[in-house]
Amino acid sequence: MTKILIVEDEPRIASFVSRGLEAAGYETVVVEDGADALAAALRGDADLVLLDVGLPTMDGFEVLRELRSRGSVVPVIMLTARSSTRDTVEGLDAGANDYVPKPFVFEELLARVRSRLRETVPQPGVAISHGDVVLDILARRATVAGREVDLSAREFALAEQFLRNPGRVLSRELLLSRVWGMDFDPGSNVVDVYVRYLRKKLGADRIETVRGAGYRFKG
Repeated sequence: MTKILIVEDEPRIASFVSRGLEAAGYETVVVEDGADALAAALRGDADLVLLDVGLPTMDGFEVLRELRSRGSVVPVIMLTARSSTRDTVEGLDAGANDYVPKPFVFEELLARVRSRLRETVPQPGVAISHGDVVLDILARRATVAGREVDLSAREFALAEQFLRNPGRVLSRELLLSRVWGMDFDPGSNVVDVYVRYLRKKLGADRIETVRGAGYRFKG
């Protein structure tokens, strides 16, 4: 049975989410403390983590950064009352797969859980490349002409989309869906901002702007 780790220090919310997920056929484990959450997630038996930001001992951002730094690729959905763009970006940059602000409708949360669980977990040793740009998917390592470059979690995910679709025009909407896994304000420029970051790190001429359509990776 698919196991979901619920990290939430508000008993009412934790119980509500746990009952709903169990009714949908999932096994759930609830923890209330950040340090306990990290230990539970690192055991590796959870298929997905629902992670609140405001926690005792360690907040959700700290838990997530530590989890990713230790190589865990378990899908993580952040749950938080903080809905500012800065907090959303911080969570995604730390390695979150999705971000659900409180209060939320349970059916939407359940849909996001199903969506994240459907995503393919990278297999050990898998690398993708185009030209002299190489991404080691498991190690989350990027190199350009043999030189390692430091990419944030979102930069890496965006680069992965480009390398998996070389020469293809990818729209901003498609990139938002695949990389951020959530619906941003249509007026958001988050994709453009991260493309600029990637150009600085991978090379300015590698990602072409296709006016009115999106971006294309030329390699």
